[in-house]
Amino acid sequence: MRALLQRVTEASVSLEGEVFSQIGPGLVVLVCTEKGDDEAAADYFARKITNMRLFADGDGKTNLSILDVGGEALVISQFTLAADWRKGNRPGFSAAADPETAQRLYKYLCQRLAGEGVPVMTGKFRSHMAVSLVNDGPMTIWMDGAEK
Repeated sequence: MRALLQRVTEASVSLEGEVFSQIGPGLVVLVCTEKGDDEAAADYFARKITNMRLFADGDGKTNLSILDVGGEALVISQFTLAADWRKGNRPGFSAAADPETAQRLYKYLCQRLAGEGVPVMTGKFRSHMAVSLVNDGPMTIWMDGAEK
């Protein structure tokens, strides 16, 4: 599993020019399920995303989690995070999980985040989306389950 977290002041997903979902301050979580991933991988990512200290405290230090600040999460499935770009000029996506597994684990991750107390909004799985966000900081964190 891979994820890219961006701390935001606001973010939204639009489909065909209409806003599908939006959040205020919190995290945009772009997530990719890879071959071999399972619920344990999603549990690990949910726990880390929920508890990672990415938000500033009163002294301006990043000591607070998304739960501490009452932030929201906009979780978007993005299989392109599995891109292998090293050979040739056209990225390959063969490391990404099949669509059925990816959708199941994407939904499971969203449920786990919500179960931890994070308000979760989503994109629309297997859809072309326009994602708008205001990155706060900027603060962007790369998570790769293979590195754990």
